[in-house]
Amino acid sequence: MTQQHSRPQWWHHAVIYQIYPRSFMDASGDGIGDLNGVTQRLDYLANLGVDALWLSPFYRSPQADAGYDVADYRDVDPLFGTLEDFNAMLSGAHERGMRIIVDIVPNHTSSEHVWFQQALASPSGSQERARYIFREGRGENGEQPPNNWQSVFGGPAWTQVPGEREWYLHLFDTSQPDLDWHNPEVLEEFDNVLRFWLKRGVDGFRIDVAHGMIKAPGLPDWDGSQAMIEGGNPGPMWDQDEVHDIYRRWNRVLTEFGHDRMMVAEAWVHPPSKTARYVRFDEMQQAFNFDYLLTPWDADRLKDVIDTSLESYGAVGAPTTWVMSNHDSVRHASRLGLSRPGARPNGIDADSEQPDEALGLRRARALIMLTLALPGSAYLYQGEELGLPDHTTMPDHYRQDPTFHRTNGEQIGRDGCRVPLPWYADAPAFGFNTTGESWLPQPENYARYAADRQLENADSTLELYRRLLALRHEHGLGHGELVWQEGSRSDVLSLSNGAVTLVLNLGETPVALPEAEVAIQSVPEAVEEGQLAGNAAVWLTSR
Repeated sequence: MTQQHSRPQWWHHAVIYQIYPRSFMDASGDGIGDLNGVTQRLDYLANLGVDALWLSPFYRSPQADAGYDVADYRDVDPLFGTLEDFNAMLSGAHERGMRIIVDIVPNHTSSEHVWFQQALASPSGSQERARYIFREGRGENGEQPPNNWQSVFGGPAWTQVPGEREWYLHLFDTSQPDLDWHNPEVLEEFDNVLRFWLKRGVDGFRIDVAHGMIKAPGLPDWDGSQAMIEGGNPGPMWDQDEVHDIYRRWNRVLTEFGHDRMMVAEAWVHPPSKTARYVRFDEMQQAFNFDYLLTPWDADRLKDVIDTSLESYGAVGAPTTWVMSNHDSVRHASRLGLSRPGARPNGIDADSEQPDEALGLRRARALIMLTLALPGSAYLYQGEELGLPDHTTMPDHYRQDPTFHRTNGEQIGRDGCRVPLPWYADAPAFGFNTTGESWLPQPENYARYAADRQLENADSTLELYRRLLALRHEHGLGHGELVWQEGSRSDVLSLSNGAVTLVLNLGETPVALPEAEVAIQSVPEAVEEGQLAGNAAVWLTSR
């Protein structure tokens, strides 16, 4: 008999909003978003109707990978503020009924972390080097890497220590050396990092590269794909069985603080039954459902991934999550406007196919209708409630993603989905701050997506999200039960969850609707004379 999670907790049905701090709101005016900026927008988030906020890293960091290269896990980088600013933001969120999830980056540290600096200053075989993965190179003088692994960001996954035979492993950038998670000192350090933030009152952790950390014994050569974000692969650097021992250990740390704290795994593994191993009763509480994010605009494929997800996570008593975009993927409003709307390109630039902006937004509005009708927990990426597309024509000289630079531009990278948000259509930097500074350039079309314009428009994407979230809470859809309804066409999905019936038309021509009350529709003209238009969705309730 499979052991199950205890009684349902808040994360079983929560809608969680991802904040990428450097691009959310800049209170200081230096062009980089900060914690005080988040605090300034807490009322906006509470009025949106989300249950929790997940903040991407704000720790001390040289920012070689936008904060995912952590130099000090127990302090706030001055770019983002201070620990006191964090406390104020946390308290403000809690006062408004929103929980806070922070990012933990355990696979690697920054090369400027004190541990790695000590390792470079210490000899081979020392305790300091044992915290990381140092190995002698191949060849007569150690001049070749210890194995043939490639970095996710492009290029070799090894860098030689100058003047030595030893190399250190970095599955990502050279500035992100991998920790050795077989070392008890590393385990103990991160136990205490978790405790540090739990004592400050955080409600959970998002675990970066949760399928990494443990490497196969002997670090064997691997000739397969090194990609981390295309559904995962069975390579010796990913998804090793021993990694689950770490999460069982962390689960015990969380229970020191009660039973209302959680962890969510960023684990790019496939199929969902493998991802579900990360959320067994004694490990984590959630895992991002990337299979849903990767699903094309196709009714059969969507139904299949929904059924498989509910079955896989239900088998271990864990909630399913639904996610459409994040800081590592092209925004779905842009993906859905491509000629192949299921494609998930590694960034879009001026030389790429340009999305159909209107079609992408129309489909994005329909897709959120499906997403929020499903039982489980949903994740929103900042700006998707505005219908934001990627910046798809950003000049290359502005790009900062190490993926772009390590591949000499072959991979465009993630800058397009990380552009600072537009708050006021007619303000400098669209209200991101008062100075007009912006760490990445904002495209001119962001003016029409600005929050102030949408707050005045009952038909805006922002108002659609607010109404959907209110209805989701009112009808308890997050902890409901999905029942598929027989559809009249292969390009139409219809499901019921409690009192709500969703119909999603993924085709181009209208489809007849059952007789019922229209609770909300994806676009104003979606329902006319009892028919649902193409690329549109509706929530129905019984009359």
